[in-house]
Amino acid sequence: MIAEIIAVGSEMLTPFRQDTNSLYLTDGLNDLGVQVAFKSIVGDNFAHLTSAASIAIARADIVIFSGGLGPTEDDLTREAAAAALNLKLTSNPAVLADLYKRFAARQMVMPPNNAKQADVIDGATILNNTNGSAPGQLLDTTIIDAAGKHIRKIVILLPGPPRELKPLFDAEVKPRLAAALPPRHLAKRLLRMALIPESHVDARTAPIYSQYSDVETTILAGGGEIQLHFLCAKSTLAEAQQRVDELTEKIEAEMEDSIFSSHGESLEEVVLLNLGLRDLTLATAESCTGGLLAQRLTAIPGSSRYFLGGAVVYSDALKTIFADVPPELVATKGPVSPEVARALAEGIRTRTGASLGISITCIAGPGPGASGPDAEKPIGLVYVALADGQTTQVKELTLRGDREMIRLWASQHALELIRHHIL
Repeated sequence: MIAEIIAVGSEMLTPFRQDTNSLYLTDGLNDLGVQVAFKSIVGDNFAHLTSAASIAIARADIVIFSGGLGPTEDDLTREAAAAALNLKLTSNPAVLADLYKRFAARQMVMPPNNAKQADVIDGATILNNTNGSAPGQLLDTTIIDAAGKHIRKIVILLPGPPRELKPLFDAEVKPRLAAALPPRHLAKRLLRMALIPESHVDARTAPIYSQYSDVETTILAGGGEIQLHFLCAKSTLAEAQQRVDELTEKIEAEMEDSIFSSHGESLEEVVLLNLGLRDLTLATAESCTGGLLAQRLTAIPGSSRYFLGGAVVYSDALKTIFADVPPELVATKGPVSPEVARALAEGIRTRTGASLGISITCIAGPGPGASGPDAEKPIGLVYVALADGQTTQVKELTLRGDREMIRLWASQHALELIRHHIL
């Protein structure tokens, strides 16, 4: 079965609010073996919302609305869903009485417009909302398609505030869906690769994953990495997991060391894990990235066992003070040079006593390098160096993008250099 989620609210069509409910709902539906095939955001317009509801009900088995159940004129989810189903709304006396009690308990007079929150689609089950005034609704019904066939549809209306939607979905919706739907289980896997073009990954893996028509494969690119998502639905979890694992094993054999994670771990998690497995420690010296590499590492719990710390050596003077880089080296070669990158990595390793020292120096833009040796060097020029006490590797990169993109990719290259060195 497939589901569609419709987030209702004009505020989510602005730059200032985001729909986060659909992520939570998708996770919960996946737990039940239901795949979300469509998501949409619709403003507070009756015609638009009714049209979106009609399309969703026609193409999805389960349709969930979030939001638009309030008391105001622009809360139109009940009305639009009823119109799309060609059903009536009827005021429910019990819900209306609860609304009056809710206001009375607060020593307030209920405004007349709150009464619309008691309107229930004919045949729907009322879902008790213990955290708000708007109850949810669930309608398990059938529609007749163009061919005259009776098709089952489940339509669910939930309030928009997450503090109301989440407990209501968990307590009222998931148990009902679990009891009503045929057994179905989803198995997932995630493979992650760094610094490889998406087209290269697809060219090598498509001949493999295309043979598994029952496993949905999605390739995502961004932030210096490629992600391969695999999803399979079967009547048992073991059967679904077996198919996903069989496919991912073949992909892993093809891509080999390019894959840094086979169960979704981030690159920084994998680096720290490998440092720990080999009883190694790490220190950083960063110029243009301003501590971004250290931030990524320290965001992982327990990183202090393997990451000793680092220095943001943005000025030339601090390169000398914190990493013992000779001032004359900076003056003659420039801060952004392989020589200075090498000296930074070796210096920070020695000063901290770490097993490995990593450095990043670059011209991130938007302007050119400082006057002197770096004046004519291009934006996006990056040097990453890794020292282990015996040898020092220096990697030269030319990265594209704005300042933040160059900084992010530089930190990604640094992490990948550490990973490959440890391997």
